[in-house]
Amino acid sequence: MSRAFVFPGQGAQVIGMGADLAASYPAARAVFDEVDEALGQKLSALIWEGAQDELTLTENAQPALMATSIAALRALEAEGVNLAKAASHVAGHSLGEYSALAAAGAISVADTARLLRIRGQAMQQAVPVGVGAMAALLGLDFETARAVAQEAAQGEVCQAANDNDPAQVVVSGHKSAVERAVELAKARGAKRAMLLPVSAPFHCALMAPAAEVMAKALSEVAIHAPAVPLVANVRAQAVTDPAEIRALLVEQVTGSVRWRESVQYMEAQGVTEIWEIGAGKALSGMVRRIARDLSCRTIGTPDEVTAAAASLTEK
Repeated sequence: MSRAFVFPGQGAQVIGMGADLAASYPAARAVFDEVDEALGQKLSALIWEGAQDELTLTENAQPALMATSIAALRALEAEGVNLAKAASHVAGHSLGEYSALAAAGAISVADTARLLRIRGQAMQQAVPVGVGAMAALLGLDFETARAVAQEAAQGEVCQAANDNDPAQVVVSGHKSAVERAVELAKARGAKRAMLLPVSAPFHCALMAPAAEVMAKALSEVAIHAPAVPLVANVRAQAVTDPAEIRALLVEQVTGSVRWRESVQYMEAQGVTEIWEIGAGKALSGMVRRIARDLSCRTIGTPDEVTAAAASLTEK
């Protein structure tokens, strides 16, 4: 059996996430302490006791979700699970790609936290609030959704940003163009098409200023070969070379998250089981719609950690 560890992206954040892991596992608590120190902020207090609106701010949500994912991984390690032995690949959805790299030892947790804080701020500042938007198109395949985005652009930016699963594509760009895409998608037979409650148009050309910021930030951070290959968002193929990973993380800011193809790639490589490490269950839902034969397990609570660890010894 081949297994992949995958890491969630923005939207999974919720107040209280990871608190039971930190209470049960000193190694998990140490992750939150390390992130607090790296950021010079008690992010853990916000995660566990703060306001949802503040946690949802991109600059907070990104390092917070990474911290929760790595805390879950450290709990697994405390139960005897070694990523390099238990997984053949890692992958993450958007910011989750950074969590995957931290999990696989390619980037330190402290550097990852700082990169995600910079990334969140840069993405928010790249486009004035109200200028951009994102919308989910449900019930259209990727090619149809991409054609809708191209038709809606009309000289503005409108791109297929997230190819999440066979019936869910997210488009991103100028707000007026994205609104046109919503209406066009409905006319093309979409089951639903609606604007998303996000603060910026991620993964499109409007994020070019943020890509420049990340190119500089990433150039100043040590990146090592991951313990197992990373299936990169923008390529939907495995990479291990640190220079290549650095370049792809920059490209990811403006490029599409090819999640559907990434899951298909992992299945083609012999992966039969997906472990979603961290907050929420969104990726598991996508995986089931992409590849019904893949089994999925979510690991975000102490009970889920112990069950996952026990499943390895059973096999």
